Amino acid sequence: MFSLITGGSASGKSAFAEDLVMSLPGRRIYLAAMERSGKESLERIEKHRNNRKGKHFETIERTTCLEELDLPADSNVLLECLGTLAANEMFMPSGGGPEAVVRGIDHLLSRCLNLTVVANEVFSGGCLYGEETIRYMRELGRITCLLAARADYVCEIVCSVPNVLKDERGKEKECSC
Repeated sequence: MFSLITGGSASGKSAFAEDLVMSLPGRRIYLAAMERSGKESLERIEKHRNNRKGKHFETIERTTCLEELDLPADSNVLLECLGTLAANEMFMPSGGGPEAVVRGIDHLLSRCLNLTVVANEVFSGGCLYGEETIRYMRELGRITCLLAARADYVCEIVCSVPNVLKDERGKEKECSC
């Protein structure tokens, strides 16, 4: 099964995704995309590690090139997070561009039992952004839409409340408005 969990900053999406993966039988792998650079990133990495204590996740740190990653076939993989991975692939010297993100996700889907991807909702800002930030946001939006269309389950987390957009069978939920 392929699940996409999205939401704004501090919405509870990571905790929701972890609980989802913990409900699956078998091996759990936490695929961390954040690069270890600077105090803020190290603090976020430590916070996420503390949140996973006792949950029996194996952690693999990989900032780019997911298509080269070898994973056990029986694994349930949690990728944290799509926005970080996209930024790494687009702006790091080792990155392969936005299409490397899609190739990497395809590779993970072919290798693991279940894949859960956490994605940040970064499109509600309303500020004026520079050209590179706009390019990043466009690519991230395109990739998120592509993955949502392919996913079996899509859920947006708002203030720790799940809003299921697509259920386990891949059927889109009807709007209740």
